[in-house]
Amino acid sequence: MNNHLALSLLAGILPTFVWLFFWLREDKERPEPKGLLLLTFFAGMLTVIFVLPFEELARTKIIDDLARTFSWATAEELIKYAAVAFIALKSRQIDEPIDFPIYFITAALGFAALENTLFLLKPFSLNATTEALLTGNLRFLGATLLHAVCSAMIGIGMGLTFYSSWTKKKIGLFVGILAAIILHSLFNFFIIKTGDSGNFFAVFGALWVVTIITMLLFEKLRRMGEEYRSLRKEEENLNYVGKQQ
Repeated sequence: MNNHLALSLLAGILPTFVWLFFWLREDKERPEPKGLLLLTFFAGMLTVIFVLPFEELARTKIIDDLARTFSWATAEELIKYAAVAFIALKSRQIDEPIDFPIYFITAALGFAALENTLFLLKPFSLNATTEALLTGNLRFLGATLLHAVCSAMIGIGMGLTFYSSWTKKKIGLFVGILAAIILHSLFNFFIIKTGDSGNFFAVFGALWVVTIITMLLFEKLRRMGEEYRSLRKEEENLNYVGKQQ
């Protein structure tokens, strides 16, 4: 049993680090503290423990498939938001727009790591190695990426309004959470409902299109930060010149 658990943890966690390194490259110019990122990742893992009872309750109480899928997605996205709010948003490390999605993705990948481990535990315990590898690969390309992209939506919503008023920041947060829940719900619903491989790959293709859009929004956030720092530097230079005169 210990060997099966170790294999499940290894196969569940290591692939998420691949995605984590991929997304952290988007912030390579001004990287976040590794300690805070690691803490956020483990906080994301712990949130699985809190969301599982709610999802089990929804599974038994909600009959409609779409409503049940929506409730699951809502619970997961809100609990991941809570993890980031408790760990990262309270720190002083977030000083540019792109930092928001970085921390949200980190927490989401922590969530996916433990969730993947739980999915892999059964096939490994049955010595169904082929099934375990297939499950792991599908989750790496699908569910794990989905968690990252959905939570990134929340961070992007907050990042786009980073230099805006308090009201606009709240609107950005609300829109980000709503987008995350809708995307998560639709992906899960269509994956559950799809019957043939064509539809299956079509859903995955749509997810990758959203991923590309997310990467483009990352670039926008990066430019926002660069433009703001450039303006601040110009202001400081003008103030310095004014004082010299």
